[in-house]
Amino acid sequence: MWIQFLAHEKSCLDLSSIQLDGSHTPAKRGGEAVGYQGRKKSKTTNALFLTDKNGLPIAMSPPFAGNHNDLFEIESHFQKMLADLQLSDISPDGLFMNADAGFDSKKLRENCQKMGIIPNIDHNKRNRKKAYYQDIIDEELYKERFSVERTNAWIDAFKILLIRFERKADNWASLHYLAFILIFLKRNF
Repeated sequence: MWIQFLAHEKSCLDLSSIQLDGSHTPAKRGGEAVGYQGRKKSKTTNALFLTDKNGLPIAMSPPFAGNHNDLFEIESHFQKMLADLQLSDISPDGLFMNADAGFDSKKLRENCQKMGIIPNIDHNKRNRKKAYYQDIIDEELYKERFSVERTNAWIDAFKILLIRFERKADNWASLHYLAFILIFLKRNF
């Protein structure tokens, strides 16, 4: 349903840049794709989100256990999100993508370049000694990244998504797609 909706309404998107971020959600009843996250001091589920320039959600990774960081299996999660975009008739070729320092990795940068995406990822200071990149972050473009944080707040406004009670990961992901449609409708109509 989400892919069909996105394909039908893609003219409302501002794809001059896209934003990537992850979100840990406390999982009170356990279930699939749940792991202990020390920073949150609870079991959580993690998901990655792609948004357009204005913060409208356009893709979501499959849920994964919260005991992993955002770069856990980034290649497969990123490919799944891009495949969903392509099914919605949105080409990733030529898109500028902002991401915070938590996504600073050689694998993600190479994945972006293979798909024609121009990565604008903040440099992680812990990776300084591994100078595998020569690119310079575009500070003006990077300022647009705040919109994905706003999207996380919009998602958290749905109480059913603020804390995960769903035991099945697919059910939890499906609730996100319903929230995406409601966010899209609220912001555009």
